[in-house]
Amino acid sequence: MDTHTTSAKVLLNHATTLNLHTGNLVNRSRLKKKCPSSHSEEDLPDTIDCSIPQATEAITPEEREELKVSVKLFICEADLSSIKDAVDKACQALAVSQLDSVIIAPPALPEEVSQTLDNLQPAWSELEGLVQSHKIATIGTSDLDKELLEQLYNWAQVKPSSNQVNLASCCVMPPDLTAFAKEFDIQLLTHNDPKELITAASFQEAVQESTQDLKVADWRLEWILRYSIIVKSRGIIKAKGYLVHAKRSSL
Repeated sequence: MDTHTTSAKVLLNHATTLNLHTGNLVNRSRLKKKCPSSHSEEDLPDTIDCSIPQATEAITPEEREELKVSVKLFICEADLSSIKDAVDKACQALAVSQLDSVIIAPPALPEEVSQTLDNLQPAWSELEGLVQSHKIATIGTSDLDKELLEQLYNWAQVKPSSNQVNLASCCVMPPDLTAFAKEFDIQLLTHNDPKELITAASFQEAVQESTQDLKVADWRLEWILRYSIIVKSRGIIKAKGYLVHAKRSSL
Protein backbone atom coordinates (compact mmCIF):
# COMPACT_ATOMS: atom_id res chain seq x y z
CA MET A 1 0.00 0.00 0.00
CA ASP A 2 1.53 3.35 -1.05
CA THR A 3 1.82 6.44 1.13
CA HIS A 4 -1.10 8.26 -0.54
CA THR A 5 -3.44 5.29 -0.05
CA THR A 6 -2.40 4.90 3.57
CA SER A 7 -2.97 8.61 4.23
CA ALA A 8 -6.41 8.53 2.58
CA LYS A 9 -7.40 5.50 4.61
CA VAL A 10 -6.36 7.12 7.90
CA LEU A 11 -8.21 10.34 7.06
CA LEU A 12 -11.42 8.62 5.97
CA ASN A 13 -11.41 6.30 8.95
CA HIS A 14 -11.54 9.35 11.21
CA ALA A 15 -13.66 11.81 9.20
CA THR A 16 -17.44 12.12 9.25
CA THR A 17 -17.86 14.41 6.23
CA LEU A 18 -16.35 14.30 2.73
CA ASN A 19 -16.54 17.14 0.18
CA LEU A 20 -15.30 16.66 -3.39
CA HIS A 21 -14.95 19.37 -6.06
CA THR A 22 -13.89 18.35 -9.56
CA GLY A 23 -12.91 21.84 -10.58
CA ASN A 24 -13.45 23.01 -14.16
CA LEU A 25 -13.84 19.92 -16.36
CA VAL A 26 -13.53 22.09 -19.46
CA ASN A 27 -9.83 22.23 -18.59
CA ARG A 28 -9.50 18.61 -17.54
CA SER A 29 -6.18 18.22 -19.37
CA ARG A 30 -4.49 20.17 -16.60
CA LEU A 31 -6.27 18.62 -13.64
CA LYS A 32 -4.16 17.94 -10.64
CA LYS A 33 -5.92 16.85 -7.50
CA LYS A 34 -5.28 18.35 -4.12
CA CYS A 35 -6.41 16.48 -1.02
CA PRO A 36 -5.33 16.86 2.59
CA SER A 37 -1.76 15.87 3.27
CA SER A 38 -0.72 13.58 6.08
CA HIS A 39 -1.81 14.42 9.62
CA SER A 40 -0.83 13.38 13.08
CA GLU A 41 -3.37 11.47 15.16
CA GLU A 42 -4.01 14.65 17.17
CA ASP A 43 -5.12 16.87 14.27
CA LEU A 44 -7.10 14.53 12.02
CA PRO A 45 -10.00 16.58 10.56
CA ASP A 46 -13.67 15.65 10.84
CA THR A 47 -14.29 17.10 7.38
CA ILE A 48 -12.16 16.24 4.35
CA ASP A 49 -12.15 18.67 1.42
CA CYS A 50 -10.73 17.34 -1.84
CA SER A 51 -10.57 19.77 -4.75
CA ILE A 52 -8.68 20.64 -7.90
CA PRO A 53 -7.87 24.32 -7.32
CA GLN A 54 -5.68 24.63 -10.41
CA ALA A 55 -8.75 23.99 -12.56
CA THR A 56 -11.27 25.90 -10.45
CA GLU A 57 -11.81 29.35 -11.91
CA ALA A 58 -13.45 31.64 -9.36
CA ILE A 59 -15.62 34.34 -10.88
CA THR A 60 -14.31 37.87 -10.43
CA PRO A 61 -16.70 40.76 -9.66
CA GLU A 62 -15.74 42.40 -12.95
CA GLU A 63 -16.91 39.46 -15.06
CA ARG A 64 -19.95 38.42 -13.00
CA GLU A 65 -22.51 40.31 -15.11
CA GLU A 66 -21.26 38.62 -18.27
CA LEU A 67 -21.72 35.10 -16.89
CA LYS A 68 -24.69 32.88 -16.08
CA VAL A 69 -24.20 30.33 -13.29
CA SER A 70 -26.60 27.40 -13.69
CA VAL A 71 -26.87 24.49 -11.28
CA LYS A 72 -28.65 21.15 -11.16
CA LEU A 73 -28.88 19.72 -7.67
CA PHE A 74 -29.36 15.97 -7.22
CA ILE A 75 -30.65 15.21 -3.72
CA CYS A 76 -29.69 11.71 -2.57
CA GLU A 77 -31.07 11.80 1.00
CA ALA A 78 -34.34 12.94 2.52
CA ASP A 79 -32.61 15.57 4.70
CA LEU A 80 -33.66 18.74 2.89
CA SER A 81 -31.43 20.99 4.96
CA SER A 82 -28.73 19.82 2.56
CA ILE A 83 -30.23 22.04 -0.16
CA LYS A 84 -29.05 25.22 1.56
CA ASP A 85 -25.70 23.57 2.31
CA ALA A 86 -25.22 22.68 -1.37
CA VAL A 87 -26.10 26.19 -2.56
CA ASP A 88 -23.77 27.76 0.01
CA LYS A 89 -20.90 25.50 -1.02
CA ALA A 90 -21.45 26.24 -4.71
CA CYS A 91 -21.44 29.99 -4.07
CA GLN A 92 -18.28 29.65 -2.01
CA ALA A 93 -16.49 27.47 -4.58
CA LEU A 94 -17.31 29.81 -7.47
CA ALA A 95 -16.91 33.07 -5.50
CA VAL A 96 -20.42 34.34 -6.21
CA SER A 97 -23.14 35.61 -3.88
CA GLN A 98 -26.02 34.27 -5.99
CA LEU A 99 -26.69 31.42 -8.42
CA ASP A 100 -28.64 32.45 -11.52
CA SER A 101 -30.68 29.25 -11.71
CA VAL A 102 -31.07 26.03 -9.75
CA ILE A 103 -32.93 22.97 -11.01
CA ILE A 104 -33.84 20.43 -8.35
CA ALA A 105 -33.80 16.67 -8.86
CA PRO A 106 -35.41 15.12 -5.75
CA PRO A 107 -34.36 11.69 -4.43
CA ALA A 108 -35.17 8.86 -6.83
CA LEU A 109 -38.37 6.97 -6.02
CA PRO A 110 -38.95 3.21 -6.45
CA GLU A 111 -40.19 2.24 -9.90
CA GLU A 112 -43.72 1.55 -8.65
CA VAL A 113 -44.04 4.91 -6.83
CA SER A 114 -45.17 8.03 -8.68
CA GLN A 115 -43.96 11.52 -7.87
CA THR A 116 -46.55 13.69 -6.09
CA LEU A 117 -46.92 17.31 -5.08
CA ASP A 118 -46.60 16.24 -1.43
CA ASN A 119 -43.16 14.81 -2.22
CA LEU A 120 -42.05 17.97 -4.01
CA GLN A 121 -43.32 20.60 -1.58
CA PRO A 122 -40.63 20.34 1.15
CA ALA A 123 -37.74 20.71 -1.32
CA TRP A 124 -39.50 23.49 -3.20
CA SER A 125 -40.11 25.39 0.05
CA GLU A 126 -36.38 25.22 0.78
CA LEU A 127 -35.62 26.63 -2.66
CA GLU A 128 -38.19 29.40 -2.23
CA GLY A 129 -36.46 30.47 0.97
CA LEU A 130 -33.15 30.70 -0.90
CA VAL A 131 -34.77 32.83 -3.62
CA GLN A 132 -36.20 35.13 -0.97
CA SER A 133 -32.77 35.46 0.66
CA HIS A 134 -31.26 36.23 -2.79
CA LYS A 135 -29.00 33.17 -2.88
CA ILE A 136 -30.79 31.96 -6.06
CA ALA A 137 -32.39 34.05 -8.82
CA THR A 138 -34.66 31.43 -10.45
CA ILE A 139 -35.64 27.84 -9.66
CA GLY A 140 -36.74 24.97 -11.86
CA THR A 141 -37.93 21.38 -11.80
CA SER A 142 -37.05 18.12 -13.46
CA ASP A 143 -39.19 15.43 -15.10
CA LEU A 144 -42.63 16.76 -14.17
CA ASP A 145 -45.55 15.98 -16.47
CA LYS A 146 -48.15 18.62 -17.25
CA GLU A 147 -50.46 17.66 -14.37
CA LEU A 148 -47.76 17.75 -11.69
CA LEU A 149 -46.13 20.89 -13.08
CA GLU A 150 -49.51 22.63 -12.99
CA GLN A 151 -50.10 21.51 -9.41
CA LEU A 152 -46.69 22.83 -8.36
CA TYR A 153 -47.21 26.09 -10.24
CA ASN A 154 -50.59 26.73 -8.61
CA TRP A 155 -49.28 25.91 -5.11
CA ALA A 156 -45.87 27.60 -5.21
CA GLN A 157 -45.15 31.14 -4.07
CA VAL A 158 -42.07 31.27 -6.29
CA LYS A 159 -43.13 29.80 -9.62
CA PRO A 160 -40.92 27.34 -11.53
CA SER A 161 -39.08 29.08 -14.35
CA SER A 162 -38.10 25.85 -16.12
CA ASN A 163 -38.81 22.13 -16.30
CA GLN A 164 -36.36 19.57 -17.63
CA VAL A 165 -37.68 16.63 -19.65
CA ASN A 166 -35.70 13.42 -20.04
CA LEU A 167 -35.50 12.57 -23.74
CA ALA A 168 -34.81 8.92 -22.92
CA SER A 169 -38.42 8.54 -21.76
CA CYS A 170 -39.95 11.18 -24.03
CA CYS A 171 -38.43 11.74 -27.46
CA VAL A 172 -41.02 14.42 -28.29
CA MET A 173 -42.32 17.04 -25.88
CA PRO A 174 -45.92 16.18 -24.88
CA PRO A 175 -48.31 18.73 -26.47
CA ASP A 176 -50.18 19.41 -23.21
CA LEU A 177 -46.91 20.11 -21.36
CA THR A 178 -45.70 22.36 -24.18
CA ALA A 179 -48.95 24.33 -24.20
CA PHE A 180 -48.97 24.81 -20.42
CA ALA A 181 -45.32 25.86 -20.33
CA LYS A 182 -45.88 28.39 -23.13
CA GLU A 183 -48.94 29.87 -21.41
CA PHE A 184 -47.13 30.40 -18.11
CA ASP A 185 -43.69 31.27 -19.49
CA ILE A 186 -41.95 28.12 -18.23
CA GLN A 187 -38.88 27.13 -20.24
CA LEU A 188 -38.82 23.48 -21.27
CA LEU A 189 -35.33 21.98 -21.34
CA THR A 190 -34.06 18.51 -22.18
CA HIS A 191 -31.62 16.25 -20.36
CA ASN A 192 -30.35 12.67 -20.42
CA ASP A 193 -29.34 12.24 -16.78
CA PRO A 194 -29.98 8.85 -15.16
CA LYS A 195 -32.39 8.67 -12.21
CA GLU A 196 -29.39 8.39 -9.92
CA LEU A 197 -26.35 10.32 -11.11
CA ILE A 198 -24.14 8.20 -8.85
CA THR A 199 -25.54 5.22 -7.00
CA ALA A 200 -24.60 4.65 -3.38
CA ALA A 201 -22.86 1.43 -4.39
CA SER A 202 -20.82 3.16 -7.12
CA PHE A 203 -19.71 5.88 -4.73
CA GLN A 204 -18.65 3.39 -2.07
CA GLU A 205 -16.82 1.32 -4.68
CA ALA A 206 -14.90 4.40 -5.87
CA VAL A 207 -13.84 5.25 -2.31
CA GLN A 208 -12.86 1.66 -1.66
CA GLU A 209 -10.71 1.50 -4.81
CA SER A 210 -8.85 4.62 -3.69
CA THR A 211 -8.14 3.28 -0.21
CA GLN A 212 -8.01 -0.47 -0.94
CA ASP A 213 -9.25 -2.24 2.19
CA LEU A 214 -11.20 0.59 3.82
CA LYS A 215 -14.68 -0.37 4.98
CA VAL A 216 -16.95 2.13 3.25
CA ALA A 217 -20.47 0.85 3.99
CA ASP A 218 -21.08 3.67 6.49
CA TRP A 219 -20.47 6.39 3.89
CA ARG A 220 -23.54 7.75 2.09
CA LEU A 221 -24.04 10.43 -0.53
CA GLU A 222 -26.17 13.39 0.56
CA TRP A 223 -26.12 15.46 -2.63
CA ILE A 224 -24.39 16.01 -5.96
CA LEU A 225 -24.32 19.43 -7.59
CA ARG A 226 -23.44 20.05 -11.22
CA TYR A 227 -22.68 23.60 -12.27
CA SER A 228 -22.16 25.34 -15.60
CA ILE A 229 -20.78 28.84 -16.12
CA ILE A 230 -21.90 30.26 -19.46
CA VAL A 231 -20.69 33.41 -21.21
CA LYS A 232 -24.00 35.13 -21.97
CA SER A 233 -22.92 37.10 -25.04
CA ARG A 234 -21.31 34.12 -26.76
CA GLY A 235 -23.39 31.21 -25.45
CA ILE A 236 -20.31 29.12 -24.68
CA ILE A 237 -19.50 27.14 -21.54
CA LYS A 238 -16.61 28.74 -19.68
CA ALA A 239 -16.57 26.15 -16.91
CA LYS A 240 -18.44 23.13 -15.65
CA GLY A 241 -17.89 20.79 -12.75
CA TYR A 242 -19.33 18.86 -9.84
CA LEU A 243 -19.50 19.20 -6.08
CA VAL A 244 -20.15 16.01 -4.11
CA HIS A 245 -21.05 15.84 -0.42
CA ALA A 246 -21.02 12.63 1.61
CA LYS A 247 -21.49 11.84 5.30
CA ARG A 248 -20.45 8.94 7.47
CA SER A 249 -23.48 7.51 9.26
CA SER A 250 -21.65 5.93 12.19
CA LEU A 251 -18.22 5.54 13.73
